[in-house]
Amino acid sequence: MKTLIITVAGLSSRFSKSVGRDTLKCIYSEGDFSECLLSRLLRLDDSFDRYIIVGGFKYAELVSACEKELAAYGERLVLVENTHFSDYGSGYSLKLGLAEAIRLGSDEIVFAEGDLSVDSASFKKVSDSRISVLTSNTEAILANKAVAYYFDTNYGIHYIYDTGHTALEIREPFLAIYNSGQIWKFTGKDRIQAAFDNVTDEAWQGTNLVYIQAYFGALSKDDYEVVPFERWVNCNTVEDYRKTI
Repeated sequence: MKTLIITVAGLSSRFSKSVGRDTLKCIYSEGDFSECLLSRLLRLDDSFDRYIIVGGFKYAELVSACEKELAAYGERLVLVENTHFSDYGSGYSLKLGLAEAIRLGSDEIVFAEGDLSVDSASFKKVSDSRISVLTSNTEAILANKAVAYYFDTNYGIHYIYDTGHTALEIREPFLAIYNSGQIWKFTGKDRIQAAFDNVTDEAWQGTNLVYIQAYFGALSKDDYEVVPFERWVNCNTVEDYRKTI
């Protein structure tokens, strides 16, 4: 089974500030619903057996919008509520999405953060890959916004991110460094489950990079590929969103 997980539970504080009111940015649109980030992410690839959306902030609004605008997906669309959206980190949303995907028997899982706008051709490369996938974008790696990863001299993968948005640090020699495209593909039921089991309850309360590191840190360099996005925008503000229309 092939599953897409999209997490949209966060408080959207920067986006709401830029709009001037509390806003669930994944369904924000200045036209019809088809222009919102969630709708565009879902339309990137129709080959998934299940689309799992993990919400939290303004969850009732999300449910209402999905029931009205996304009814055509039927049972393929699964909504999961994260009641800890305000006191846990992004890792808990990923945990809930993965738990549902595992329960459904998924052996291919693409995970996308829900505030992204990306090109369909690159996304299809991720979705269609037979192996696990890391993605990258071409923006500068800035400590105040980037999620980065590097390869050590043995091709081990290491993620670096500063929740304080102050500085990034690498304390060892490395072969390459990338700005993450914040979309990943996980393959193989046993591999997905093993990484899931290796994350502690406390660690799940942190960022989603805890699971991603656990999963990709166990792979050899032949087990994954890197797919660069030709077009990639992380919509932190309404001005970012308007760049994507």
